[in-house]
Amino acid sequence: MIFKVYYQETKVQVPVRENTQTLYVEAESARDVRKKLQSRNYNIEFIQQLEGEHLEYEQASEHFELEQV
Repeated sequence: MIFKVYYQETKVQVPVRENTQTLYVEAESARDVRKKLQSRNYNIEFIQQLEGEHLEYEQASEHFELEQV
């Protein structure tokens, strides 16, 4: 499964929508995503599973790049 992760660069940074970044991760579950990104010290706001037409839409975006973790 592919997940879209919304995050802030550091855990001490207050979540502000304008500063939120995203990345795409392939994992078995949202828990697995958190485990894979644990060493990066991100402040993860939300993890969204992508499937079907939503996944196709994201893949068509120029910003879609699957993160290798």
